[in-house]
Amino acid sequence: MARKRVSIRNHSAESALFMRRTLVVFIAIIFAIGVLITNLYYLQINSFESFQTRSNDNRISVQTVPPNRGLIYDRNGIILAENRPVYSLQVVVRKTKNLKQKINKMRNMLDLTEQEVELFYSRNRYSRSYRPILLRDQLTTEEVALFTVNQHNFKGFSIKANLKRFYPFGDSFTHVLGYIAKINSNDLKRIEEKGETARYRGTHFIGKLGIEKYYEETLHGQPGQRQVEVDSWGKVIRVLSFTPPTPGKDIKLNIDIQLQLKAQKLLGDTRGSVIVMDTRTGGILSLVSNPSYDPNLFVQGISSKKYNALLNSKDRPLINRATQGRYPPASTIKPQMALLALDTKVITEHTKVKDPGWWIVPGSKRRFRDWKRWGHGEVDVNHAIEQSCDTFFYDTAYKVGIDRINPFMQLFGFGHYSGLDIGEETKAIMPSREWKRARYNAPWYDGDTISVGIGQGYWTVTPIQLTQATAILARKGEVITPQILHSIVSKGGSFTPPLERSEPIKLQDEHYWEIALKAMYGVTSKKTGTAHRAFAKTSYTVAGKSGTAQVINMKEGEEYDADKISEHHRDNAMFVAFAPYESPEVTATVILENAGGGSTNGAPIIRALFDEYFDHIKPKERVSF
Repeated sequence: MARKRVSIRNHSAESALFMRRTLVVFIAIIFAIGVLITNLYYLQINSFESFQTRSNDNRISVQTVPPNRGLIYDRNGIILAENRPVYSLQVVVRKTKNLKQKINKMRNMLDLTEQEVELFYSRNRYSRSYRPILLRDQLTTEEVALFTVNQHNFKGFSIKANLKRFYPFGDSFTHVLGYIAKINSNDLKRIEEKGETARYRGTHFIGKLGIEKYYEETLHGQPGQRQVEVDSWGKVIRVLSFTPPTPGKDIKLNIDIQLQLKAQKLLGDTRGSVIVMDTRTGGILSLVSNPSYDPNLFVQGISSKKYNALLNSKDRPLINRATQGRYPPASTIKPQMALLALDTKVITEHTKVKDPGWWIVPGSKRRFRDWKRWGHGEVDVNHAIEQSCDTFFYDTAYKVGIDRINPFMQLFGFGHYSGLDIGEETKAIMPSREWKRARYNAPWYDGDTISVGIGQGYWTVTPIQLTQATAILARKGEVITPQILHSIVSKGGSFTPPLERSEPIKLQDEHYWEIALKAMYGVTSKKTGTAHRAFAKTSYTVAGKSGTAQVINMKEGEEYDADKISEHHRDNAMFVAFAPYESPEVTATVILENAGGGSTNGAPIIRALFDEYFDHIKPKERVSF
């Protein structure tokens, strides 16, 4: 009986223990189920969007679509800067196994250079593994086909098609168009400062010089975006959404390709520049700086060796001589000096100065020599301009004085930017007492004024300034800004910027303009004119002025002999002109470095350009209208 009671008691204890354990297990199961349900709720409800996005990232890619850059045309619609399709080979390192082995195979297949491979590894060190890294740029069609056939062996490798800037005329338009090149750290800083980071997303190039830089905002456009589904190879399966980019606007220039190529040919191997401008509108028909260089080198990525060769060349091809070259204007500014002397009543139309071949500053013994050793005899203002008599303008400059020369010449644009729509330009130097004091901490002397009177000494100008000043003369004081851009072209039509005009130059007597212009006409039409041979038997009338600028100062009594000095120390040849004389249409300037006399060497070039314009270009304009 006692055993039976003990057995029952033990059984009851075991049952109780079992029930407790069962309860604990049940509670644990309920808790686990609760945790599971909570996690499911968190994953399926609270974090659904987050995990869906992360999941989509494995198969959906959002890509920026860069805009097509606007094209550039000459005034006749001939393309000067275009976009050509190119193919590049790129690698997503994260999707590639045995990278070095694959690169070696690719090297053998496509003949990759050592520089291309080293550059790839260099880019890989500073790039994120999931971003495409360029291996080779500008593949040929044969290379594209060869890779496509073998693509299954190169996971993570792909070919990307894009458009690259191309300048079909090479070095003929470099100093007008400039070029685009890859965006660098300085460009990025400017982009960020202007708040245009989003606009340049997906873009690797930006305008660096010339028209490409000046009208970057117009040419660039706005990027688009597309969402695509990709496979494990990164290959696009389908496009889920697409927002098209807004292409840059095309622009049309005033440049005439026929005249531009003619000017370049006429310059040949001579260092210098040529500018031809429409006197009526300020439109630049031709702007050549020689020597030049091929801008396509910079688009492709110029090597250090080639860049240093350009940078260190004694001929300075990187300088735009038309807007950055600084030269003494020499006798080309004598018509303006005559206007000032007439306007200030220092001379009249009939005032005569005796020229024995030299002139002496009153109270001194220093002689300022005329280019004609035996002198011109007695000359008035007309003959002084026609024959480019230095002595007449020595005397005139001395009487007028620098304090009146400086402000008057500034009215013609000297010492100022011309306003040309190009970034590479210098003001050059229009000297004054204050300028010399600030620059040299020295007073102004009478001898300084005498040199300025014939466009020498401290005075320097750019070819574009000379062109503008000559056009102002031709327009009898009406000031107009030179302009390369003709119009901006878009789907909505074309837009031509309005002409910028400043206050005209007013003289006390408007007849003074006629005196200066008539004398310039005599330079080319009279037998005594310095350039009459160059413009003999033209079908149009021309007014012009020659200039021969000293590059080095000659000591008193020392004779200039070009054969006895180095080529870079010889005189610069200069000539300015406009035509027709009665109703000016075109103005031109030519500067030839170290070439000698302006009438002998510069005038024939302008004659050839004017012949091209009046005999070939202008007739076609009449037909088109």
